[in-house]
Parts: sequence; structure tokens; C-alpha cells
Amino acid sequence: MSKMRTVDAIVAILEKEGATEAFGLPGAAINPLYSAMRAHGGIRHTLARHVEGASHMAEGYTRAAPGNIGVCIGTSGPAGTDMITGMYSASADSIPILCITGQAPVAKLHKEDFQAVDISSIAEPVTKMAMTVLEPGQIPGAFQKAFYLMRSGRPGPVLLDLPLDVQQAEIEFDIDLYEPLVVPRPSASRAQAEKVLDMLFSAERPLIVAGGGVINADASDKLVELAELLSVPVVPTLMGWGTLPDDHPLMAGMVGIQTSHRYANETFLESDFVLGIGNRWANRHTGSLDKYREGRTFVHIDVDPTQIGRVFSPDLGIASDAGAALDMLLEVAHERKEGFSVPDFGVWAKECAHRKGLMQRKTHFTETPIKPQRVYEEMNSVFGEDVTYVSTIGLSQIAGAQFMHVYGPRRWINAGQAGPLGWTCPAALGVVRGQPGRTVVALSGDYDFQFMIEELAVGAQFNLPYVHVVVNNSYLGLIRQSQRGFKMEQDVSLAFDNINSPETQGYGVDHLKVVEGLGCKAMRVTDPEKLNETLSSAKALSQEHQVPVVVEAVLERITNISMGTELDNVTEFEALAESGEDAPTAISVMD
Repeated sequence: MSKMRTVDAIVAILEKEGATEAFGLPGAAINPLYSAMRAHGGIRHTLARHVEGASHMAEGYTRAAPGNIGVCIGTSGPAGTDMITGMYSASADSIPILCITGQAPVAKLHKEDFQAVDISSIAEPVTKMAMTVLEPGQIPGAFQKAFYLMRSGRPGPVLLDLPLDVQQAEIEFDIDLYEPLVVPRPSASRAQAEKVLDMLFSAERPLIVAGGGVINADASDKLVELAELLSVPVVPTLMGWGTLPDDHPLMAGMVGIQTSHRYANETFLESDFVLGIGNRWANRHTGSLDKYREGRTFVHIDVDPTQIGRVFSPDLGIASDAGAALDMLLEVAHERKEGFSVPDFGVWAKECAHRKGLMQRKTHFTETPIKPQRVYEEMNSVFGEDVTYVSTIGLSQIAGAQFMHVYGPRRWINAGQAGPLGWTCPAALGVVRGQPGRTVVALSGDYDFQFMIEELAVGAQFNLPYVHVVVNNSYLGLIRQSQRGFKMEQDVSLAFDNINSPETQGYGVDHLKVVEGLGCKAMRVTDPEKLNETLSSAKALSQEHQVPVVVEAVLERITNISMGTELDNVTEFEALAESGEDAPTAISVMD
């Protein structure tokens, strides 16, 4: 054992736990930790422009690859409160990130010292643990517990708040005697797997719902193997998108009232049995529970026992890691297959595939201004299969999920539950850190893009290349569409006459000038026939210059995107070129 500052012990622990990618901003109350990172090495740090941005970068890094845990670091006071949105987003989507804040000295915590705030109390509802470490000797144990909690059960974020005097104190510590805690892996029993397959085999039209827990468990290959073994179609949730490739014959589309496919909703309404693995039954997926549950038997498998029955009581609930459950289901299924006791769901699977072939929404619009559907069509064409998409909220995310294609796990990275505006840009930078060499493409509406546009400078400074597609209609498009029900349009337009940029044609902010001022490349496209060329050029430019490249697609002001209140009540819209408005239609809207 040897004496060392607690911050030197922290850096050694981070390295041993494999959390070596940090994003943040130094400050007076956290400078001791930064001094240890500088002296010790081993931790790569990316300087953000906003601490919320740093928290989303950490999220993006975690989401990018199995085993990753992004670290977000900030000083005391507002740095911690700025991180709250990132903690909430990570908690809602079961993403482990480690947030570390500086704090006033212990003796001053009750004296309203400068930038001293009870951040652990503020963060407690959106973390698995939020702790102000008051004793230097607790540092190793606090970090050991933090990593254990982030990785165990339903993953999630942790906040450790470090008073200035605690950081500078010396403790006895030997990193060679520190060991990460073993994380238990709840596993479905053989009897449980037998029962699941009994129930599935008694059905006529079964489906598997694949949630984000399958991806978190790095078990996508196992789920695909089970689906193929049994010929059962798969419906991924928004967080589970990519579990199996979009062109897989058993990929039955996404179900829901927003980020969904027409054929998937029709398939779900025809089903009689649903096996949910690692999913939450989120309301954007289910719509009303009466319609969602009607005529169906449900099995729910989730790593968190308290998640089972939270939204509705399944016919069978099993607390298990998704990968462990799939291991046992595969073992039993293979045995039954060899014993010729597996029913043939091939006809049902072909019906689902046939429906998928018939019920596609139209994308190939040639009008100017550009219709958003055409943007997604060209994104599919240019970026192909080997791409990772990043997005957060709004009509852009909803339409993107309806029209774009994803071909593998961790290739669709989105803030599924919290959906904070501004998330996309910093998250994409974290993804680039976590998926070096891969083509990363972000998708934003103009408002999401404007929220944290300053983080583009981080991409320029640290050479983090990606393509950011901004679909610009100068509207809060999702809110505008939802206001239709109130027969109003209130405070949702972003348009104004920019006296410095007449070329923006009344759309307001000149994104190209801002982007270029932040050290990145920018391109604007107004002709749908030039989308392909522009996106291709952007992809090449990002690699050539190793910086973010923004493509602004100037859209028609108003386009309504298909959504509704129930799985059988999703309103489709047929674009009307003359008015720029969309009319609801009950007819099939297909290419």
C-alpha cells in the first residue's frame, strides 16, 4: 500500500474499470481530478462547450459499443445541474454513464458557498446512485459501487460528487489490490424457458418484440438465431431497432403510433402471442393498452424484476438478462426442433413479409421545396448499410424511423424516452469516439440542431468527422402538427427575415454561416434531384477534412407525418403539392 491523493486513485480506478473516455469541462472545484488525469495518463478527455453537451457525448460513447461507459466531468454548481438532462436521458434509456462533479469543501457545504449546490439530492431521481463523498477513505468503495450499479440489473447513470478537500486528501491505496465487483447475471431457468415455448407453440401467429435490452446485452445474434430457428417474425422497438437487419425476411417492422410502419401495425393486430424481450412497453410503441392487448397473450422477459407488470401484467413474466434468457430458449428450442415438436410458422412469416411488401409509404417526391420523405430515401441510397444513425426527437426522428433503414445493432442510436432537444450533435460526437472509422450520420430538425450547435466546434477541434443532416422547415414541426387538434398554430414558427442572409429566403437562421464559423463544413440543398450528390459530397468531405459536415435540406414549410392515437388509428397523409399542406387519407400511400 502507498499514500496517494484520492484523485490519483480515481484515475487508476477508471483505467482498471475500462472507463477511459471522458468528456467535460475543467473548473476550480474539479481541477485536482484534472491534474491527476494529466499526470497519470490513460484517460482521453474531450473538452465540450457545454456540460450538458458533455453528458450527451458520454451517452453517445456508451451507446456506441458493448461494454463502453462514458465519463462526464464538471466542476461544482451549474456544471452538475447542466448534467441533469444527460442523466435523465441515460436513465430513461438504460444507459450507464458516470458523472463526476467537483464540490465545495466539506466544511462549507451548509454555508451557501460559491457554486455549492446539493447536486446529489437533485440527481437522485434520475440516477442509480447519487453520492457526495464526504470521507476520503470512501473514494475507492464509492467508485467500485458506482461501476457495479451502472452495470448490474437495468443499467443506468451514477453521479459521484467530490468536495475539493476530499479530492486533495491522501489515502492508502494500491490499484493492484482493487478489483471490479462481479456483476450478477439473472438467468431464466429451464422450466421458465419450457413454459415460454409451450405458450409460443400453442399460438398460431406469434411475434417477438425485441427491446433495447437485447442490444444492451449484446445478444442480437442470439435473438436472430431464435427467430430463424422458429420462423417467428420480429418487431423491434425504437431502442431495439437494428437487432436484426431491416432486409431480413423476419424483420416485421416497428409497431407504434409514431415511429412505426403501416405493415408492422397490421401484422401486430393480426398476432395472437407476443414475446417481449428487454423492452418496456413504452406508450409510443403500444398506444392504448386496451387495443394493444386485445386478443393476445403476452410474455415479458426483462433484467429488472420491477419492470415486469409496471405497464400491464403479462401472462408470464420472467426476470432475466436478455442474453441469458435467449441462451436457455435456444437450448430448449434446439432440443424440440431435433425431436420434431416445433410447429411450422412459415406461412405466418410469409404473410407478414407479403404485407411488408405491399404497405410501404411513398418517398419519391420530385417537388420543390423538398418533401422530407425524399431526404430519407436519398440517405438510404447514399449511406447504405454500413452506417450509424443518431437522432433524438421531433418529426425528423419520427419520419426518419418510418423511412430510413438500419442493418445492425448500435447502428441506430437515439434518445428514445427523454428526447431532449439538442441531444443529437453532442451524442454523435460521442458515437464517433466509440465507433472510430465508421460512417456516422446525424439527423436533426432545425430546432434540435440550434439547441447545442456550439458543440460542432468540438468536432472541429478534436477531428471527429460525421455528417449532420438538418431538415429545415423553420418550424417546431412536431408541436405544430400536434396543435392541429387545438385548431391553432402558436409560437412554433422559427422563420424570420434574416437581414444578414437574404439567401435564407425567410427561413431565418443562416446555418451555413454559423457552422462554418465553428470550424466545420456546410452545404445547402434546395433541389430534390441534387440530394444524392450533396450527401455523397458531404460524406467525402467529412473524411477528407476530419470534421463534421452539415447538410441543410431546405424543406417545404408544412408536411404532416403519419401518426395517430391507436395502432388501428394512425392517420396517413397524402402530400398535396399545390397547397404545401397534407391531407389525411384512408387510401394506401405507396410508391
